[in-house]
Order: sequence, then structure tokens, then C-alpha cells
Amino acid sequence: MRRSVRLRLTSLFFLLAAMAAGQQPLDLAAALRTAETANLELRAARQQRTLALAGVTTARQLPNPALGFTAARDTPHEGFLLDIPLELGGKRAKRIAVAQESQKAAEIDIAVLGRQVRRRTREAFFRALSARAQTEQAKAALDLSTRVRDLVQQRYEAGDVAQLEVLQTDVEVARATADYETTAQAQRSADVTLAALLNRSFTETLALSGRVDEIPPAPALEALSSQAMQSSADLLKTAQDLKTEEARLALAKAQRIPNLDLQAGVDFNSPPDFNAGGKGGFSITLPVFYRGQGEVALSTTRIELLRLTLASQRTNVAAQVAAAYFDFLAKAHQAQQYRDRILPRTQRLQEMAEDSYRSGKTSVLTLIDAQRRLNDVRKAYLDAVFSAQSSFAALEEAVGAPLD
Repeated sequence: MRRSVRLRLTSLFFLLAAMAAGQQPLDLAAALRTAETANLELRAARQQRTLALAGVTTARQLPNPALGFTAARDTPHEGFLLDIPLELGGKRAKRIAVAQESQKAAEIDIAVLGRQVRRRTREAFFRALSARAQTEQAKAALDLSTRVRDLVQQRYEAGDVAQLEVLQTDVEVARATADYETTAQAQRSADVTLAALLNRSFTETLALSGRVDEIPPAPALEALSSQAMQSSADLLKTAQDLKTEEARLALAKAQRIPNLDLQAGVDFNSPPDFNAGGKGGFSITLPVFYRGQGEVALSTTRIELLRLTLASQRTNVAAQVAAAYFDFLAKAHQAQQYRDRILPRTQRLQEMAEDSYRSGKTSVLTLIDAQRRLNDVRKAYLDAVFSAQSSFAALEEAVGAPLD
């Protein structure tokens, strides 16, 4: 329980520091919203929308007519010819349909990247909170080592222990000081990672609001599996690829219908028959050798492949969601065991060892061993909490939708 109170006090300290600096502290929801709008990788990916719209505009274009002029020694001496190509079989509409399906595929790619950025932002946010908690834990360990050293120094000055015990506690203080300095630098590294995802300055001190030990509850597996079938990134992308390929198949079949070229013109200067006379005609390609068989066969094969891929991915997504779900349950349970059982009992052992040393019943090595064990358990608890938060982020990405 003391650990929980200390984490709350740490969060309150950073919150007050942010308010004093005039900076609005970031909670998890605010960090995710900021990443959604400001992340440079996402902003660059959204430019694909412009490319997809350009593809639709290109597909809407009509073939240009051709105007020709002839001059010859034979009659008629001059002539104009207008050639107007006509697309048959609804090629233009099917071409537009392919471009529109490609546009939807681009939107899905952007959404997939958005979910990846959300997971990375969530992990970076809790890594930054965990780094702050680790720094605070290292400071607590340093304070504990200093208190033990002072206790040993008092007993040495009273003549109860040898100078060797003072040197041993000095070593522990130096070790705790090095750990504290290292964790403080690790905290800065975690802040830089989060700042990059939020498109913030690396030199800016991030003010965070939240607790790393607030682990979300686990939703029901059945609900997660059902939701994943509707929102999984892999399923959405493959399903859209299937729709795009079906549109390409329809276009390939339409391409087998030859286009019609209408021709109209005027001939001039053909004495003594006429000075000006109209003419007209049409031309069409005869599909004797090439009838688009290759394009149709290739598109048909791709459709069959995508259908099989989609069927296999449904099984894989269900397995991935279940695996991520049970991994989260295991890590959340581990963090709970550390919080409710292991950490309180280890702290009690350290207190008992310190009381025994005060009364002269144990050696300083026993006290140092209890102190190290407590520090190791506290670090393991924070690692377990962050591991649970990271596992929840992986579960959220596997489902393909926010879970909290």
C-alpha cells in the first residue's frame, strides 16, 4: 500500500510542476489524441489520400479525339479528318471503380498505421510513467541506503560494530547513487521517445498525468474475438484487396470488348468533280489473337488466392487475439501478485531485518541483503506493471479497436 501512495505522490508532484511551469499535463487520452493529429508519420501517410484522389481523377478522363490534315498532289488535294474514339463495354465506369477501391485500400492502410502509432504511443506513455516511477524508486533506495549507513555509523561511533560494516554500507550508498543517476537518464530517454511520437521538442520536459499501475480490466474473450473479426487490420486489408481485385477482373473482362473509332472529315479541291465533299467511316479492332485472356486469368487467380488468404486470416486473427488476451491476463496477474503479496511481505522482511540490526541480533550483511531484495522486488514490480500495460497495447492492436 505504501508503494501505491508513493506513486500517487509522484504523479501529484509532476502535476504541480507542470502547473507551475504553465504546461498542461498529458494524460493517456490526451497523448493518444495528440499522436492522432500531430504524429509526422501519420501526417505523411495521409498524403496518400491525395494520390488516391488523383487516381480517381485520372480514371474519369475520356480519350481525346484526333484531328488530321492531308495535302497531296493527287485529288482531292487537301482534306481534314476528325477521329473520335468511343469506349464500349462500360470501361470508364469500371476503371473508376478500380480507382475508388484503391482509394479505400489507401484509407485502410492509413487506419492500420494509426493503430500502430496508437500502440507505440500507449507503450511510450507508460514507459515514461514507468521511468518516473523507477527514478522515484531509485531515490527511495538511495534514501534507504543512506539511512542504513547513518545507522551503522551511529553504532560504529558507539563502539558496537567494526569499521568494516561502515565501509560495506558506504559501498551500498555508492551503488544506490549510481542506480539513481542511471534511472534518471533512462527517464529522459523515455521522454524523448514519447516526444517524437507526439511531434514535440526533444528538449521539452513532458508533464504527464497518470499512474503506471492503473492496469485496465480484461474484456471478455468472446467479445474481443467478435470485434476483431470486424476491425482487425489484417482482415480489413485483405477484404479490401479482394474487392479491388474483383473490380480489376470486371475491368479486364470489359477490356476484351474492342473500342469503336468514328471518323468524319471533308476533302477539298478535287476538280472537276467537287471543290468540297464530306466523308465518314469507322474502325474497330478485331479480337482475333489477343482477347485479354492473360489479364482475366491473372486476376481470377489473385481473387482465389485472396479468398483463401482471408479464410486463413480469420483463424489466425482469432488465435492472435486469444494469445494476446491470455498473455495480458498472465502479466496483469503477475503485477497483482507483486502488489498484493510479494512487495508488502518483502518490505516487512526489510523492516524486521533493520529492527534486528538495531537491537544487535543480526549482522549488517543480513540487513544489506534484505535491502537489496526489497529494491529488486520493487524494480520487478514496476517491470511487471509496464509489461502488463504493454501487453494490453498489443491486445488492443490485435483486436483493431480501442478497448478503453
